Amino acid sequence: MNHNQDQLAARAAPVLFVLLWSTGFIGTKYVINNADPLTYLAIRMAVVVGLMAIIAGIARPKWPDRAGIAHSAVAGILVHGFYLGGTAIAIAHSIPAGLSALIPGLQPILTSTIANRWLGEKVTPLQWGGLLLGLGGVALILHNRPMTGEAGLGWIASVVSLISITLGTLYQRRYCNHIDWRAGNLVQYVAVTIFFTFGAFLFEDRVVHWTREFVLALAWLAVALSIGSIGLLYWLIRHAAATSVASLFYLVPAVTALMAYLLFGEKLDAVAITGMAMCAGAVFVVNRRFGT
Repeated sequence: MNHNQDQLAARAAPVLFVLLWSTGFIGTKYVINNADPLTYLAIRMAVVVGLMAIIAGIARPKWPDRAGIAHSAVAGILVHGFYLGGTAIAIAHSIPAGLSALIPGLQPILTSTIANRWLGEKVTPLQWGGLLLGLGGVALILHNRPMTGEAGLGWIASVVSLISITLGTLYQRRYCNHIDWRAGNLVQYVAVTIFFTFGAFLFEDRVVHWTREFVLALAWLAVALSIGSIGLLYWLIRHAAATSVASLFYLVPAVTALMAYLLFGEKLDAVAITGMAMCAGAVFVVNRRFGT
């Protein structure tokens, strides 16, 4: 890949990632109507394992050693397991698809703080300002939302997803950067398939309605999300600082909310739109030093 292609990829990858990642919340709403959350995720991950095995078999990547396999498994449980599990459970507990993206949208706040101590990345005062701007934007989007009862359980699940994707991003960058993404992803998906299968047998009735809606949404989530967007995420982590990559998640709530409005009629008021604009501004500020 020449220099111009590298620049084009660097500019296109974040936009494509945000679009793909946002559809994950939309697709999850479709599948949750037809299957228990952990049961659906176990099926999805099993499909992905098959696809990744084909990709790895063709590419013949270098396989990690035992330590690399262990690190990949841990990263998989964090990035896929608790994050996807928390999101699916949140939506199953009546959190709208557009709002299920909001709590994970706080990820840059945690990532910047932990990255500064754990990875030795310097966070400038300007970036801190951007992170606070994004936090304010998310707060506006959350205004007047129910936080108790059934919704309260959903918000707790969303907080779990926030913590796991934050730790997973940092863990991946620190311990798995040297591992080929095809081999590493296969290990991760095998680990998380086992994780979800155990969860489904322990906590659910494993009900699945194989409707056309379920099959199409499952196919999209398995291929576009679990392979496409996760592959892009790891590419971005390798080519940018953790704070820069995490700041992309600020855009996900706004894009998801727009999709949810168009598909499900989830309404956006003026305050929420203002909050989304603040989140977009935060991305610009946090990423500013990486373009200089």
